[in-house]
Amino acid sequence: MEVFECVSTLSTIRSYKEKKVPDEIVMKVMEAGRLAPSAHNDQPWEFIILRDKTKLKQMDQYCSSGTFIVQVDFAVVVLSDPRSKWHEIDTTRAIQNMVLSAWSYKLGSCWIGRIDKEGLSQFLKIPKEWNILTVLPFGYFNESMISGTKFRKPPKDVFHLDEYGKNIDE
Repeated sequence: MEVFECVSTLSTIRSYKEKKVPDEIVMKVMEAGRLAPSAHNDQPWEFIILRDKTKLKQMDQYCSSGTFIVQVDFAVVVLSDPRSKWHEIDTTRAIQNMVLSAWSYKLGSCWIGRIDKEGLSQFLKIPKEWNILTVLPFGYFNESMISGTKFRKPPKDVFHLDEYGKNIDE
């Protein structure tokens, strides 16, 4: 799938099929994150790939806004290093690379926002110096659930030409 097609069709997925994702696709998704650009080439990220079904089933207790994580074939706990000034921005770039790459393989994902970070850190033995930015579930989904239409503000409401308030059509 072409990049712009991925961007224009990408949807958040909260319901998954029980279907194994081939290891080579998992690694392509992970590589997309690893290859993201970062300020000063700090690469302030590390990723914990969860494939163990027992661990995945236990993840819902730490991901209150993502209890659907128990349905997926794999999830990624995304860590950022606060010693890097731009750790959250740079790691978000890595996340977007992973999500778009996954979408190109027809894998859905959803950024999980409400996380018991302290509990999850203990559960996965994450060193205290690392920040848990998010948990990303990945898996196949029922494509008929995607409407194909996204509501977005029209360009005239978000694009400005040369200065704020000057419409691109003027």
